[in-house]
Amino acid sequence: MSTVSNAQSTAASVLANINTREKKADAAASEDMNARFLTLLTTQLRNQDPLNPMENAEVTSQLAQMSTVDGIERLNKMFQSFVDSQNANDSMQAAALVGRGVLVEGRKLALTESGAIGGFELDTAADKVVLSIKDASGLEVKQIQLDDVAAGSQNFVWDGTANDGSRAADGVYTLELSATLEGEKVTGRTLEFGPVTSVIRGAAGTDFQVGSLGIFKYDDIKQIL
Repeated sequence: MSTVSNAQSTAASVLANINTREKKADAAASEDMNARFLTLLTTQLRNQDPLNPMENAEVTSQLAQMSTVDGIERLNKMFQSFVDSQNANDSMQAAALVGRGVLVEGRKLALTESGAIGGFELDTAADKVVLSIKDASGLEVKQIQLDDVAAGSQNFVWDGTANDGSRAADGVYTLELSATLEGEKVTGRTLEFGPVTSVIRGAAGTDFQVGSLGIFKYDDIKQIL
């Protein structure tokens, strides 16, 4: 126990030293830039042509440039601090999804003794939606019809009852979608259910491991259940 405590204390001390050195380095860099600018300006004034001295406007302009550069540098640091804070906040929100069920684009429907959860997404509203659940041989086991469905993502639960009233065998089925509005086809896609098992933070953003379905981005998640 003492060894673990010592290791934690050492890690905290090292991190504190690193943060202190980084802050001192940033401050030194800023001070060095200002010192070099003032040295350059002083040298210009000392060596100016007495018959053609620098005008007050020129001196004021150079001082204003120094102030502008320093202000931009401070603004950049503030913006980077905001970005870092936002990224940390996004990661915390993403971590809250671990263990939650989500719907992502896919065609599979896993039936267990508790039933199956599936979904679909429509680009526009439809007055008729037909969901066809097929087995591994491509034979339709169950057909679900829905009327007057709004645009966007929708979810549904299948209790496992087949078209003939019998109980379908547990396993993985394929979901197909057909949607129309006044007889005209409505574009849509089927959605697959899976649990978020981990969060992956990379240079391009935060990704989610959705069970065995794969890795998805936040925008790929159509619904959180």
